[in-house]
Amino acid sequence: MAVSFDLFGTLVGADRPEEPWTAVADALAERDVRVPDDWEAAYRTAHREYDRGWEAPLDEHVSLALASRDVAVSEAMAREAVLAAFDAPVAVRDGARAALRAAADRGPVAVCSNCSVPALVERTLERAGLGPGAPDGPDAIVTSVDCGWRKPHREIFVVTARALDASLEDLVHVGDDARTDGGAGRVGARSVLLSDVRLPAVARRLREGTLC
Repeated sequence: MAVSFDLFGTLVGADRPEEPWTAVADALAERDVRVPDDWEAAYRTAHREYDRGWEAPLDEHVSLALASRDVAVSEAMAREAVLAAFDAPVAVRDGARAALRAAADRGPVAVCSNCSVPALVERTLERAGLGPGAPDGPDAIVTSVDCGWRKPHREIFVVTARALDASLEDLVHVGDDARTDGGAGRVGARSVLLSDVRLPAVARRLREGTLC
């Protein structure tokens, strides 16, 4: 059995800015980037189309929003500012470490997360002490911004299974969102939702072999 876990809302809780355009504007201003007067409107406007299910990288969106107001910014600067805007304190949820350890006893483990901010998942795992080098860390990290596809698209689960050298049919995905994480069960893997199995019970059921 290979097991993947959603990150935000499943393994960790994290503060998110109520007005993301303001957080991004502050991060840009701190880096001496001129923020347009109508930045909220620019931020909240789509500046390119994406295929259905494809992730829209937030740093790309910010660059395009600035360009629409004749403000040029490098890719590196946009990425740095976006990461800074969303990099916040996190709390490991009750039962997360035990669930990761129990999953590791059954087979390879991944974090599979929808996230449009490059490097935020990795930074969050490091902050939580759950990075790949940590005792409870995963064997692989799959993010929508890196692989291109968002849950519930089939391809992100395929990428996750491959990262664990497993078939899609052998993958069990644990998450909190029926629409996105529940997609695993609709594309040939198995999904476990925290609305059905509370996180502290996941470890026990993994050890008993009764999770699915």
